[in-house]
Amino acid sequence: MWSWVLEGVGLTGALIVGRRHFYGWAILLGNTVLWSVYGITKHEYGFVVASFAYAPVYARNLIRWYQARNANV
Repeated sequence: MWSWVLEGVGLTGALIVGRRHFYGWAILLGNTVLWSVYGITKHEYGFVVASFAYAPVYARNLIRWYQARNANV
């Protein structure tokens, strides 16, 4: 069940990014932490590795989108 919830959070973050809101990246970044916890507790270490791969991308995009948003204000 938790994998479905986490997937829903990820999909929500992606939809928010699609609407050009920077905080969608924050949701996706937070979701990587949740996937890591899930992977550790379920002994599914591929999720942990994937989370560590996605996290820098999401963090970079969050920072860039936030800076662009504040540059236009």
